[in-house]
Amino acid sequence: MFETLKKFMVDELGVNADSITMEAELTGDLGINSLELADLVYACEEKFGVEIDDDDLRNFITVGDVVNYLESKA
Repeated sequence: MFETLKKFMVDELGVNADSITMEAELTGDLGINSLELADLVYACEEKFGVEIDDDDLRNFITVGDVVNYLESKA
């Protein structure tokens, strides 16, 4: 899931691939804004067939948080 998420972040959000690690903070390290986060969530819902609750978004601090969430829902 990490590689799929990374590919989306590079291709669709223009994030530098070298910056994307499990520990990288979405907003702090990668500069993802709220609109881009919404795009990321939508893409994850479509790609992985999960529904991400708005309350769960508050827990998405790092790339690893997103990956772990998706893996737990898969």
